[in-house]
Amino acid sequence: MQLSEQEIIRREKLNKLTEMGINAFPADEYTITDTTESIKQDFSESKQVKIAGRLMSRRIQGKASFAELQDSKGKIQVYFNRDEICPGEDKELYNEVYKHLLDIGDIIGIEGELFTTQVGEKTVLVKNFTLLTKALRPLPQAKTDENGVVHDGFTDPELRYRQRYVDLTVNPQVKEIFVKRTKLFNAMRTFFNDAGYFEVETPILQSIPGGAAAKPFITHHNALDIPLYLRIANELYLKRLIVGGFDGVYEFSKNFRNEGMDRTHNPEFTAMEIYVAYKDYNWMMDFTEKLLEFCAIQVNGTTKATFGEHEVDFKAPYPRVSMTEAILKFTGFDITGKTEQELYDFAKSISIEVNETMGKGKLIDEIFGEKCEGNFIQPTFITDYPIEMSPLTKKHRSKEGLTERFELMVCGKEIANAYSELNDPIDQRERFEAQMALSERGDDEAMFIDQDFLRALEYGMPPTSGLGIGMDRLIMFLTNNASIQEVLFFPQMRPEKAAPQIELGEDEKVILEILNSQEEPMALAEVKERSQLSGKKWDKASKTLTKNNIVKVEKIDENLLMKLA
Repeated sequence: MQLSEQEIIRREKLNKLTEMGINAFPADEYTITDTTESIKQDFSESKQVKIAGRLMSRRIQGKASFAELQDSKGKIQVYFNRDEICPGEDKELYNEVYKHLLDIGDIIGIEGELFTTQVGEKTVLVKNFTLLTKALRPLPQAKTDENGVVHDGFTDPELRYRQRYVDLTVNPQVKEIFVKRTKLFNAMRTFFNDAGYFEVETPILQSIPGGAAAKPFITHHNALDIPLYLRIANELYLKRLIVGGFDGVYEFSKNFRNEGMDRTHNPEFTAMEIYVAYKDYNWMMDFTEKLLEFCAIQVNGTTKATFGEHEVDFKAPYPRVSMTEAILKFTGFDITGKTEQELYDFAKSISIEVNETMGKGKLIDEIFGEKCEGNFIQPTFITDYPIEMSPLTKKHRSKEGLTERFELMVCGKEIANAYSELNDPIDQRERFEAQMALSERGDDEAMFIDQDFLRALEYGMPPTSGLGIGMDRLIMFLTNNASIQEVLFFPQMRPEKAAPQIELGEDEKVILEILNSQEEPMALAEVKERSQLSGKKWDKASKTLTKNNIVKVEKIDENLLMKLA
């Protein structure tokens, strides 16, 4: 394991703490009576408090020091005074432990009393502190110059997503996204539970990946010696429960699709699906717009949300536009009654990339996605999809060749999909067989035939409407995030490249030792002077350190400063 200079120094401090009889990772419970938030909300002079958190900054001035402590609720200023902490002759706890053996990022417990500084800052006067966890890696330290410009913030997306634990620590505003995410789930559960519907769980490992047109992940069950699939949807299992007598069931499910990754797609994602007996897609449209209006208010306190340059209003009701009308409006082409070849030729004529494996459903989907989808900014129901696009949907009661299906579009993206569910087992078998024919033509997203689901339908499923909502995409709209990676704690990432192994010479170590002796950046000229290296040795050593991102040189005003990276 290759350690940086700072990591080596922190481990040396750990050893010194151990030699002093201080456990840097104690197992004892540390009872907390307050948080940074509760202190600020119920502040009174001289009130006794006991808090814990991470040391985020400090300014040591001899026998006194102001520092900043961060817990799960926020930050607060704390004041360390040598004589308050060490009232007797022994000043080691302050002089040695606090000043020299603690680091930014360490987790400590503090007992103290409240006071207000001369500039009006609510502060904790430390009476005693306890080291709870020694941080062996340094946190990124952003600096704000006199012009308000932040330098060296932890902003690189790949690092933030890969090291979310660091991101949440040094960019606490990120936490608000995930607080709102939980509020969304809680709001949706409340809405469903109040309506009398039942939350359930269905299998993630499935023998047949059904309920959607998507490429699955495949695994193998050793004991049964059979292939299994990570679910691409939970639809067919939830419908089995409707067959079994439940009037309404819903599930928040982790789904997996072995497809591309981009700003709106992650191979593992969260969907909500709900099925309600004796309802149709018209009822579900009313239900959906009321649901989303309720959720928007619970998450943001208003029906309105900003997404990029748009202000989206989730207040019901939403416009309803058929897919045929949408394609006709934005392309001038009427898909009604068109053959597969006519659709293929039209798609090619308007520069849409298509191929011979695509059936009518895929072709229509490509035309709508390329030419229509992006035009719907405010929540809009796109209704009455062609039958070829909807193998699990009931045929339209009055429009030949269409189905009773809708998708909800927001800012050009689909966030909900719903049907009057197909409950005719003969029709359903024919639809599955049509999907199998597409699979044989090379469509690797075509549905499998699920014989057990067909058997369930043969026992009789009442008229039912179902709704699926992409939860990750919905929270993107409610928190103004254009990237799905921002709303997932741990998005899928490419394997991390191993850090290069760097052998440091004595000259590089001299420079690092000087920089490690200071908490603040140093003037480059001062570091050079103190190193006592010749010009040639200095140039070579400093170049090695900066090239390998061990130290950084930056210009602030007219001064060149050097610091540890």
